[in-house]
Amino acid sequence: MRRWVLLVLGLGVGVVRAGGQELPGAASEWVVRGEVKLHVKVMGAGPLVILLHGFPDYWYTWRAQMPALARRHRVVAVDLRGYNLSDQPEGVEKYAMTELVADVLAIADHFKAERFVLVGHDWGGAIAWSTAIEHPDRVARLIVLNLPHPRSLLRELKTNPAQQLASQYAVGFQREGAETMLSSRLLAAWVKDPEARRHYEAAFDRSSRSAQLAYYRANFPRPPFDALEVPELPPVKCPVLLIHGLADPALLPGGLNDTWRWIDGELTLVTIPKAGHFVQQDAAERVTELMERWLDE
Repeated sequence: MRRWVLLVLGLGVGVVRAGGQELPGAASEWVVRGEVKLHVKVMGAGPLVILLHGFPDYWYTWRAQMPALARRHRVVAVDLRGYNLSDQPEGVEKYAMTELVADVLAIADHFKAERFVLVGHDWGGAIAWSTAIEHPDRVARLIVLNLPHPRSLLRELKTNPAQQLASQYAVGFQREGAETMLSSRLLAAWVKDPEARRHYEAAFDRSSRSAQLAYYRANFPRPPFDALEVPELPPVKCPVLLIHGLADPALLPGGLNDTWRWIDGELTLVTIPKAGHFVQQDAAERVTELMERWLDE
């Protein structure tokens, strides 16, 4: 499994040089939902934009996008439960998709936004898709980075041997004790800027390794993949911007096919050839430009 982790983390191009300092102008707030307290970073004023990171990451992944988006929006970058300064409840069931979607709605309610823009990468993308599917009355616009629509991903896992092979790291994460093989240094290996990497290692030291892997144990399909059922899901009703770095070794571009079949709103699809899994950092300026322009349409 360690070989697969190194492969996935090592192929995120990660060339951004945004610096490792805390983001000027971003303030911390805490959102309480039941017994769980979520840490968020907030910038700007205006319509609400919620940013959800993936694995292994935290709110800081959006440092290149937040200042630009904050010129016209209130931007809220979340530490997902289990990560960095957010609470880390014990138990795989506490990381089921229903809980993660409820966290998003609690954040929107905290900022008194009936409708909001939702942005997600990797697991944050999975949460974003699920929120838009289940709560079309709340999500006004949806931006997803390097995470295919759930139906497309399940189809690829079921029928595409290359995607099955690329997903073996996730199968490894589901095994008991897998967290003992993951250090903060290993999880931050994809971050190329030394100063930023120190921030990542510190954030991962504060995170729960069991919680990070609970996302896979609670929500990722288990083999045999060729026996998977691809369920019917309600269509996404809002406009969608889908950005995908084509050098992603874990989520192959075949998962982009037929995305338009699952969306009733407009779909804008942008592929970035030399960007890896962490496209918001690998092609930071391009992603920021795309997001800002699309939201201004």
